[in-house]
Amino acid sequence: MTTLQQILPGAAVAAPESPLRRSRRALRPARTPAGVTVALALTVALALTAAEVATALVGRPLGLLPVDRLIELAGRSSWRDLSLGALGLAAAGLVLLLLAAVPGRCTLVPVEASDPNIVIGITRSGLRRTLRNVAQEVEGVNKAKVRLRRRTIEVTVRTGPESTGSMLRHVGNAVGDRLAGLGTLSTGEVVVRLRRRGI
Repeated sequence: MTTLQQILPGAAVAAPESPLRRSRRALRPARTPAGVTVALALTVALALTAAEVATALVGRPLGLLPVDRLIELAGRSSWRDLSLGALGLAAAGLVLLLLAAVPGRCTLVPVEASDPNIVIGITRSGLRRTLRNVAQEVEGVNKAKVRLRRRTIEVTVRTGPESTGSMLRHVGNAVGDRLAGLGTLSTGEVVVRLRRRGI
């Protein structure tokens, strides 16, 4: 029990954040394409509007935006007169909102670091390549293929017809040892599949 808990018995102290959660939050991809699209559209629209308003107040409108026609069109239109362009803009806005709300898939696999303030990641393709090379180093393996799933790492090895089932254990141990050496977080269970050639 900490001193704060002794002073305030009802006070709850927040649990420290797990390294996996901290790494996933730090390595989450930014919403750069959606953000750039929205920022660019707003910048252009607001700059044109500000320029039109400022020049109209001076008495010499630029004429970049057909303000009179837009006001007339807004006065004539009702909600029932939805055009295809308006529906397209609404759909584009909805897509941008969904892109902003749904978290993106992290392209890096978090790696454990000794310092809690440091977050390190390895690319998924780099991890696949590393694990494939480790699996191919096992005696009797001709070729290996690695797939990173959400909760598992699937290793498919091709061997000759004389291979035994114990090879699965050796490949699984080699891949597991490499994962432990790298210190990857949240890689899940290693599943090894055997494909014999010549049968």
